[in-house]
Amino acid sequence: MTTGVRRRMGVEERRQQLIGVALELFSRRSPDEVSIDEIATAAGISRPLVYHYFPGKLSLYEAALQRASDDLAGRFTEPRQGPLGARLLRVMGRFFDFVDEHGPGFAALMRGGPAVGSSTTNALVDSVRQAAYEQILSHLEITDPSPRLELVVRSWISLAESTALLWLEGRRIPRAELESQLVHDFAALAAVSAAYDEELTAVLRRAFEQEPRNGPFTALLTRLVALSAQDVRSTRDV
Repeated sequence: MTTGVRRRMGVEERRQQLIGVALELFSRRSPDEVSIDEIATAAGISRPLVYHYFPGKLSLYEAALQRASDDLAGRFTEPRQGPLGARLLRVMGRFFDFVDEHGPGFAALMRGGPAVGSSTTNALVDSVRQAAYEQILSHLEITDPSPRLELVVRSWISLAESTALLWLEGRRIPRAELESQLVHDFAALAAVSAAYDEELTAVLRRAFEQEPRNGPFTALLTRLVALSAQDVRSTRDV
């Protein structure tokens, strides 16, 4: 981050610098706690000059959010190669990288910050969710999902968001465990709904057929089988 250094920049270069400075500050504190004066000082320019490039803090916040949302949406992009469980695990790793790097800003966005009430910011958040939704459908090799499959995927995306927010409050659970758990959650949600949906049944069969012995879906099945066996033994002992 540039501090206290003045140099002439073109209009777009200066705008991009201010967006980058704002994002860095928002990554450490909630956006509503960061003042225009702080952004100006960190960028090495005067407060009036910030307003020359952005009408106000809201417009700067929205521009920073646009860049952040593009970044976050891109983290769901994953080559359609290899087992589904491994792909989802890599996606969750990149998702939590973003959450870890931009914690306060991510929390303010999802819970309501200075610009979240605007139609622009709401649209940006929705665009990230839609990008994640479309990427997951792509990995499932589905173009026209059934209503139940759409519910599973969108519910899982919401679960990932809420899990990340809770994790930020104290990081009391190791990140790697949560990333694996969310992949397991996807399989579990799909499995429950598959009892009512033939399309989901076919999706799960394809996924499990490609799953290696050390894959995350196999790990979930192994745990469930062990839990079931334990329950059977407990019943017999009664």
